[in-house]
Amino acid sequence: MRTATLGPEQRAEALANMAERELDVLVVGAGVVGAGTVLDAATRGLSTGIVEARDWASGTSSRSSKLIHGGLRYLEMLDFALVREALKERGLLLQRIAPHLVKPVPFLYPLQHKGWERLYAGTGVAMYDAMSVSSGHGRGLPTHRHLSRKHAMRVAPCLKKDALVGALQYYDAQMDDARYVTNLVRTAAAYGAHAANRSRVIGFLREGERVVGARVQDLEQGGEFEVRARQVVNATGVWTDDTQGLIAERGQFHVRASKGIHLVVPKDRINSTSGLILRTEKSVLFVIPWGRHWIIGTTDTDWDLDKAHPAASSADIDYLLEHVNSVLAVPLTRDDVQGVYAGLRPLLAGESEATSKLSREHTVAHPVPGMVVIAGGKYTTYRVMAKDAVDEAVHGLDQRVAECVTEDVPLVGAEGYHALWNARARIAQRTGLHEARVEHLLNRYGTLADEVLELIAADAKLGEPLPAADDYLKAEIVYACTHEGARHLDDVLTRRTRISIETFDRGTLSARECAELMAPVLGWEPDQIDREVAHYEKRVEAERESQLQPDDQTADAARLGAEDIVPL
Repeated sequence: MRTATLGPEQRAEALANMAERELDVLVVGAGVVGAGTVLDAATRGLSTGIVEARDWASGTSSRSSKLIHGGLRYLEMLDFALVREALKERGLLLQRIAPHLVKPVPFLYPLQHKGWERLYAGTGVAMYDAMSVSSGHGRGLPTHRHLSRKHAMRVAPCLKKDALVGALQYYDAQMDDARYVTNLVRTAAAYGAHAANRSRVIGFLREGERVVGARVQDLEQGGEFEVRARQVVNATGVWTDDTQGLIAERGQFHVRASKGIHLVVPKDRINSTSGLILRTEKSVLFVIPWGRHWIIGTTDTDWDLDKAHPAASSADIDYLLEHVNSVLAVPLTRDDVQGVYAGLRPLLAGESEATSKLSREHTVAHPVPGMVVIAGGKYTTYRVMAKDAVDEAVHGLDQRVAECVTEDVPLVGAEGYHALWNARARIAQRTGLHEARVEHLLNRYGTLADEVLELIAADAKLGEPLPAADDYLKAEIVYACTHEGARHLDDVLTRRTRISIETFDRGTLSARECAELMAPVLGWEPDQIDREVAHYEKRVEAERESQLQPDDQTADAARLGAEDIVPL
């Protein structure tokens, strides 16, 4: 394997290489599906490239509930195949592919009716566990258990006594979705893929009916160039229809966007040792442990406004607070909310008007020769989607290509993770960092934490925490630029770290210091530092303003008051 570094030099090299020689497969879009697709193709021995108009995971794949799960509610919809497939993938990610990034998380389901509800819900959770075990990858997670009300109240003292008659507790898994995508791209690069963010496809190359590549605009350095490829994969999620429009092809299906918003509150606002899953009239509501915080979500509403920056309205926030407060003894208020984020699910358009009932299955199509389209699905099953997309592309390559091997390909940082975890006390002693800091680094970088520690060894100041966001070390900000492809302040505060949702100031107090740490790596002059900070502050201001608006239209208008740092 080559190095998995995605710094400025590697980006420039990737763009040059893609412009010089024809690829077997070019992937457009670097969300989890696009990143998974380029890794799948690269590990089959194909020459591959991936381009992304913004940043890795900057759309849907950085704004999810951050769960790797089978989808318990899909059992109720009798979608057994989807649940079984997702549970297999959950086990693979936990045990083999990314144990440093994907972790078990417990959930408590309060029962509100005696007798029948325990039988009904208990049967569903028992099936969930059984399907997990039968997949062959169910080891490592405890099975569900039935709790009395008294026992449930010990697990979650935050609950009102009259909000439950008992409870069920079961396990799923979680990850940092944006970090996971970055690691996918880095792993693909390690296997020879060319990867460039801030590189926008502005058109497709045609020879007759056939798509033979794409015209790409370098949004950082300027200029346009052609990338020729024998197969192009459109993995642009909620932008699928827009991308298809560049070849004047309507496509064989349509993708609708469903908005989901999440709130982030401090850990001490909810007294519980377990996450919670609650029923609502439309779907389910999760209260998810997240480091020193809780994530509360999500909504599920149709969205046909700006796709790049979906906005959370005041009504969305009130909806979540109202539903979570229905079971909390000490209700949450607006003042408890540290962060808010909104994302769009790409759903295959169906007959039902209710987005919560649209299909979470995925579909692959070959609308014209030379182009494959992959859409739909859910984060947990990205690897299966990627396999199906590459399988479809292989049909057009007219050569023998190896089968998918990603089931056995660990992401960078996974190999040797458990051994380093066992040695974390010794690493802390050697580096002078607190053991909790070492654990933090191992759970974000796995064995690549050594690269972060090397930065600290070279400059001791980088071992200091950020004053206004002390969960993170200064070295992590630098590393985001040298190794993880961060190009702008927003990339670092929103996706390489989660400072934008984990602090009450939403990252504004850390903005200048982070920009100054990034500047030497990215070659920024003082005026660019000022521009990055001003842009970020304006973005936060626009988001705060949007969250005071009564509906989607006014929230969207307020959010659009802050332009992208690199306008498309």
